[in-house]
Amino acid sequence: MYVKGVNLGNWLVLEKWMSPALFEGTTAEDEYHLPLQLSPEVYEARIRIHRSEYISERDFATIRRIGMNTVRIPVPYFVFGDRPPFLGCIEELDKAFAWAEKYGLGVLIDLHTAPLSQNGFDNGGICGVCRWSQTPAEVDYVLDVLERLAARYGSHKALFGITPINEPITQPMWERMDVPNRYRAADPEMAAGSASVTLEFLRQFYTDAYDRMRRHMGEDKYVIFHDAFQLKAWKEFLTQPRFRGIMLDTHQYLMMAEAMGCEQTLNGYIRYIQENYARDIAEVQTYVPVICGEWCLFNSYATGVDTKGGQSVLNGMDFSGNQETLSPEAKQHLYQQLANAQLAAWREGSGYFFWSYKLLLDTVNEPNWIGWDSWDLGKCADLGWFPIGG
Repeated sequence: MYVKGVNLGNWLVLEKWMSPALFEGTTAEDEYHLPLQLSPEVYEARIRIHRSEYISERDFATIRRIGMNTVRIPVPYFVFGDRPPFLGCIEELDKAFAWAEKYGLGVLIDLHTAPLSQNGFDNGGICGVCRWSQTPAEVDYVLDVLERLAARYGSHKALFGITPINEPITQPMWERMDVPNRYRAADPEMAAGSASVTLEFLRQFYTDAYDRMRRHMGEDKYVIFHDAFQLKAWKEFLTQPRFRGIMLDTHQYLMMAEAMGCEQTLNGYIRYIQENYARDIAEVQTYVPVICGEWCLFNSYATGVDTKGGQSVLNGMDFSGNQETLSPEAKQHLYQQLANAQLAAWREGSGYFFWSYKLLLDTVNEPNWIGWDSWDLGKCADLGWFPIGG
């Protein structure tokens, strides 16, 4: 099956930029610190209401109508509710599987966070901290969570696969993103000793995770490893006879292409997509199925300002004087061309998941968010930027 999917980002794993109102009244920049700044009653009420309203059965019907066949659901390490003060979300995940089965969608469970974080990003749960791989007890904890997820859903009709950990960060990306400065830690003492994850650690972790999950998963279910931002570093590891039913997940964003020197023009983006995304995926696809687990249409050219690799007002950028620089017709043409070029690149592999299904941003009245609606698949489809059916 060729995967045409979308991420349900910011539903069970919070990202402040995708729904800033959830963090109102606090200085928290990440999910870890949110419950530390709210009373237990207020925190629980916010989370319960958010989860019940952000994604519902109707959204699964819409996703199917848009032409998707799979959803990728980021879940936190506290999915089972055993790490207070955080609220578990296994009931929501159970509902998602029931909705997916009703509407003929597959589900990729993506373990999106780890205790002490695997990358130091805001989407890793705690900004500026990256010590999970250095903490054996927490590595074992994550392996236990993965085995429990596999045991619970491994034979479910709707399960497509499980990703053991999202975006573990290795040295090249750690340096390129300048993680300690881009995602400043609220607690410097907690962040002390933070460092990138090694490929050696990841190979062992992926092997252990695969062994513990595979025993509970049907032969038609996939274990999907993230490439740790090094797409072509996995051939020797992934071609071991021990592995079956595996895929390699790569995340490719135009904002990161910009940070690596991509010209901020339509022709520049398309050239980069063809000469990098398509070529590299085609090469790796010869020995393992590749999916692009995260991508979107966001780019600095459409926002009218250089976003310095996708940084927002929440990273300290000030776009308050920004204005639309493209007409609706020009913007539609730009996004349609970028959608088609990227979709062609993903067809060199085994599929894709757009990030993300929805955001709660006002991109009309707030100059700081001009252009950020290009992360929202629902809007992209409704505005004719993304082709129905993908």
